[in-house]
Amino acid sequence: MEFQSTREETSSHYSAARVIKQGLAEDGGLFVPESIPALSYAEIEELRHLDYPTRAAKILGKYLTDYTEEELLADCRAAYAETSFRGGAAPLVALSDTLFSLELWHGPTAAFKDMALQIMPRLLSRALGKTGEARTALILVATSGDTGKAALEGYKDIDQIKIAVFYPENGVSRVQKLQMQTQEGKNVYVAAIKGNFDDAQTGVKKIFSLPLAAETLNEKGYFLSSANSINWGRLAPQIVYYVSAYCDLLNAGKLNLGDKMNVTVPTGNFGNIFAAYLAREMGLPIGKLVCASNENNILTDFLRTGIYDRNRAFHLTMSPSMDILISSNLERLLFFAAGAARTREYMRALSKDGKYTVAPDVKAKIDEVFCGYFADEKVTAATIHDTMRDYGYLADTHTAVGISAAKQYMTETGDKTPMVVASTASPFKFAADVYASLYGERPGDPLAALSMLSEKTGAEIPYPLCGIDRRTVRFSDVIAPENMLDTVLAFADK
Repeated sequence: MEFQSTREETSSHYSAARVIKQGLAEDGGLFVPESIPALSYAEIEELRHLDYPTRAAKILGKYLTDYTEEELLADCRAAYAETSFRGGAAPLVALSDTLFSLELWHGPTAAFKDMALQIMPRLLSRALGKTGEARTALILVATSGDTGKAALEGYKDIDQIKIAVFYPENGVSRVQKLQMQTQEGKNVYVAAIKGNFDDAQTGVKKIFSLPLAAETLNEKGYFLSSANSINWGRLAPQIVYYVSAYCDLLNAGKLNLGDKMNVTVPTGNFGNIFAAYLAREMGLPIGKLVCASNENNILTDFLRTGIYDRNRAFHLTMSPSMDILISSNLERLLFFAAGAARTREYMRALSKDGKYTVAPDVKAKIDEVFCGYFADEKVTAATIHDTMRDYGYLADTHTAVGISAAKQYMTETGDKTPMVVASTASPFKFAADVYASLYGERPGDPLAALSMLSEKTGAEIPYPLCGIDRRTVRFSDVIAPENMLDTVLAFADK
């Protein structure tokens, strides 16, 4: 299996280890596999009887063909060990006969990003050896809240790697901010950005695109890489969630082999739902992919109109990990629907004008698989309340957006196909908003809200969040986006 850039017609060929090490293509595009491997019903039947680490190793092996089966299985077993995923890796919880929550947040930071970012550092470490790399990898991360902490936790104190994380100053929850500010590890750095997530993400991409940055860092013994879902090593493990969910539905007697399931994903950067698309293209029986957005409903508008326009108001919401107006991974879908040449033109238009419109044939291809719905703040709060009332299920602010979108789709279409909703974070990461949605009054202290929510609902606070208010703050820098490169170079010198 080899990879190419989404923007390159005559493909250069890259190995899996090379693209995981490099992160972003030289032309600014994202790496994609040159073909999508097949997943047969016989293989699904085999996978249903295996545990999650083994399922993950077998699916990853279809894409990471320069890694051995033994390497992948060892890394998956270490990544998804019970010591890190105390509630299990990707358990599927039935809310009703047709609605299921795929809980992806039982890892060491209580967010779905752990599912990829516990395995990705292991893949990168092996990639450095496979490519003969002697320099230190300097990983840059822009985060809307969860990726940053998960990446920091995954890469802390890993040899031959340093990591710098940038988050929007006022665009993450109090718990998310404290998780990052108190991060341990000798090789980590965290700073807030004056602006929103898109400012942080644009700043990171700009550093990657500057030849002078690469040259200066090379002289210092570093090369740049990424841990965001623009990196194939971060995206590939996400494919496994949906294969595993299908296997669990088979084992629960909710499906027969070959029956379809639908999937709803609350997403801002489009990575998690694109992974579901790849699973579908491999042969996993998925019917519809429902893209769930919050009040920043740029993806809903795009899926309905074919027009992607970031020239709009930006909203800070109670689901901050989705407060995004530049959905990077949508570029990968455009590549498969439109080809490299048109994808390159769409990305140029987005950079120049802040918008693009896809051709009718591209829109038609996307419509075959995707549809989009959104939930504003009022609907999100009501969904948290109603989900607890109707199912006895405690949902976080992002999962609630997904449940709302799933129900809108099911009501509008009458589709009774089993629906799996990706549950992306513990409700305790957004305890104050969840509490207010359930009980009508907002706790004055967002940290006290954790214990208040636990006492009211009887749910346990996840182990990664216990005692977070007693940890030492190590990182309190707040910088302007234009100072990000200088900050990165200074960190490299430490």
